[in-house]
Amino acid sequence: MERFYKRFVNETIEDGKLKTIGFNVPDNFNFAYDVVDELASLSPNSRAMVWASEKGEERIFTFAEMSSYSAKAANYLYAQGIRKGDKVMLVLKRHYQFWFVILALHRIGAIAIPATHLLKKKDYIYRFESAGVKSIICTNEDEVCLQVEEAIEDYPGIESKFLIKEHREGWLNLDEGIESGSNCFPRREGAEAISKNDMMLMYFTSGTTGYPKICIHKFDYPIGHLITAVWWQNVIPGGLHFTMSETGWAKSMWGKIYGQWIGESAVFTYDFEKFKPNEILSLFAKYQITTFCAPPTIYRFFIKEDLSKFDLSSLKYAVTAGEALNAEVYKQFKENTGLMIMEGFGQTETTLTLANLTNDNPKPGSMGLPNPQYDIDLVDAEGNSVEAGVPGEIVVRTDKRVSVGMFMGYYKDEEQTKASWHNDVYHTGDMAWRDEDGHFWFVGRTDDIIKSSGYRIGPFEIESTLMEHPAVLECAVTGVPDPDRGQVVKATIVLARGYSPSEDLIKEIQSYVKAQTAPYKYPRVIEFTEALPKTISGKIKRTVIRGEEDI
Repeated sequence: MERFYKRFVNETIEDGKLKTIGFNVPDNFNFAYDVVDELASLSPNSRAMVWASEKGEERIFTFAEMSSYSAKAANYLYAQGIRKGDKVMLVLKRHYQFWFVILALHRIGAIAIPATHLLKKKDYIYRFESAGVKSIICTNEDEVCLQVEEAIEDYPGIESKFLIKEHREGWLNLDEGIESGSNCFPRREGAEAISKNDMMLMYFTSGTTGYPKICIHKFDYPIGHLITAVWWQNVIPGGLHFTMSETGWAKSMWGKIYGQWIGESAVFTYDFEKFKPNEILSLFAKYQITTFCAPPTIYRFFIKEDLSKFDLSSLKYAVTAGEALNAEVYKQFKENTGLMIMEGFGQTETTLTLANLTNDNPKPGSMGLPNPQYDIDLVDAEGNSVEAGVPGEIVVRTDKRVSVGMFMGYYKDEEQTKASWHNDVYHTGDMAWRDEDGHFWFVGRTDDIIKSSGYRIGPFEIESTLMEHPAVLECAVTGVPDPDRGQVVKATIVLARGYSPSEDLIKEIQSYVKAQTAPYKYPRVIEFTEALPKTISGKIKRTVIRGEEDI
């Protein structure tokens, strides 16, 4: 029986590897109707999501139930005045209501704005004003409601606000509203009809400098994640995929709904407050999780545990993205599990652009090969393609095609859109080099490159080497001014348990890096710290370390 996803693609496969792909997206494509409702019709009793909480709660939702609950939610939200084009913010952590609501907004044609529960009053005000938010749906935990209420005092544009689980004065209870709604919400017609080119999703990018930009995606965006799930995460019909992400981050769109359901896999969601590696590792056997995706940080915590104590036999595939993967992490995870971690790369503005796809032969530490749905290149500062072995900026060429999955631009920011995407080239701002086999290797952000004594030094290679030393738990490499060399390499290090700062340890670490890399790359300056400054999404803020920005 042909897999469901094939109705949306034309693909060429050679020796089990994906070579080319084209997409068949109907003009009125809507994920809620054309994927969820279709799967509810084809396989009504198949699992769509397994949800569990650290409190021991469990819920299993079939595709038929996801279809029904999202239609009920659409009817309720529509009755409360939410219409096509309205901007609705979702602050729902890992609660299962998120899936009901985002599908409901897709049905209506409203624009979903997922956001993290870590935001404060000023963050909400900025987001409300920048996007023109009309409604908000959130959880009452972590004082989220209090922060929202304080923000609304300075922003009068919120017309309705909804709360899950609990009751609160001035808020509508979403759960009760959903239960009261009809489970039939027909596809919109006439002025309310939805096109694949309409705005569907807004994300505030988690850049490490300046205010977040608003990245816009269209209704055809979910199809762009077909390769993400089927050819990278290797999800299978009837499988159970686990991506570590809160729903406020774009990563949840990569791993907790679109591509996985198109690939007929259920998604696993674990509702927890504080990350505990041993607790997460115990879930694989309990729920028979088959595929897994997490940032390298999670794998670094995993390999610090005694993996022999955990049954990971159900796990067939593991991938990573979000930051570059250290080769040492790859090596230790494979030694303990027999699984290769298949790295991938993309941005909020795109779907998966570089990856070690299914049946590729990964090179530990490499970002992989270009995803065939995009035209990827490496260019120098003048925009010219660079040769193998020469670092360049990763770009997406769009002169021949704009692939499904590319963003529409930055909302109400034509200047920033043109700065990033001009002359039919989208600039990622990330540097890499390409080997003779076409594999890409991460160097760093364009503004993180260190220029020392005529050398251009990428921080990632040095960070990877530092991470191999047992004393290093986390690190960030930056450049600091030097009167003779222009810049020298500085390493800011968080020490592992059992190690203390000392001059002897500095010399030991410096000697280790000298022995592992070209001598000019070793950190001439080492500073120990209790924690690295990070964005809300967990990215290291090198601008703070360099003293260019206050914490």
